[in-house]
Amino acid sequence: MLRSPSRFVRTWITAAVVGSLLAGCGSSADEPASDGQAAKPATKTEVTVEPIKAATELTDTNGVKVSLDKEPKRIVCLFALCDDILTELGIVPTATNSALLAHPRFLGKEKAGRVDVIPGGFIAPEVEAILSHKPDLVIGLEDTHGKLAPALKGATTFWAMQPETWEDSVGYLRDVAALTGRTAEGERAEKAFRAKLAEAERTPSEKTALVIYGSDENFGVATPEADVTASLFPRFSDYPWKSRGVEGSYSLEEILAQDVDVLFVETMSFGDADGKLSEKLAENPLWGKIPAVRNGDVHEVDPEVWAKGRGTRSLGIVIDEATAALR
Repeated sequence: MLRSPSRFVRTWITAAVVGSLLAGCGSSADEPASDGQAAKPATKTEVTVEPIKAATELTDTNGVKVSLDKEPKRIVCLFALCDDILTELGIVPTATNSALLAHPRFLGKEKAGRVDVIPGGFIAPEVEAILSHKPDLVIGLEDTHGKLAPALKGATTFWAMQPETWEDSVGYLRDVAALTGRTAEGERAEKAFRAKLAEAERTPSEKTALVIYGSDENFGVATPEADVTASLFPRFSDYPWKSRGVEGSYSLEEILAQDVDVLFVETMSFGDADGKLSEKLAENPLWGKIPAVRNGDVHEVDPEVWAKGRGTRSLGIVIDEATAALR
């Protein structure tokens, strides 16, 4: 039987994809499921945006103190949220460690091809390569790149982020906008995202949705407590999935029992470049019994955006694609 991977396996799966980033989506201590029902958001999204003030030092949305001598001009991104934020602010990173910029709603393939890529892969980016770009600021994911801090200390400023929810992503957008002096751009990006989410909330779908991710051997369910993208879904759909902790998993039998109407599939890694997770799952006879599969409502989505971007631009694309499929 196909089974759902632990968080460690999800991290390993992602690392196998060139420039990938999914590790850390469930980095906090997850709460086990209680009654099996995902909680609906208590309040609707506020669309009012507070002014952002430029600063050279601040305590970020996760309590990390960041201090710079001046506005950073050369920024190296070690995970896709950084690329997402910089794009929203009208900044092109000096170098990157993800493929997100190639998406047509970011820089596109041609312009993204001009941005240097840090060698070494997502898990172990090369410190020498990072420093060769003489960065004013390096932004990475705490639970993956935190170990680089000692090697970068004294040569540049390293900022370790750890997004858990879409609110965290908005907070990091505001923080970077403050440090780069792109306050107006940050306010516009935040307002546009909040307005999009609020609009989706005004006309929620009654359909049951599910986001799964995985490789040719494992699959997992994205839950609101452990995945930034999944944290959006209870706001505009029926999303009855809760985290079961680090070792928790959902079986196809349990998914079948929930009568899923619309399935979103993030294919993370395959030996065959053309392989899709939905095709692999189709080998299991239970797969074809899921209503979404029977009705042709299975959507293979771009994992660079859905699983790795996690910023306001990526999440805006997710809302557009998800709400269109859920109508």
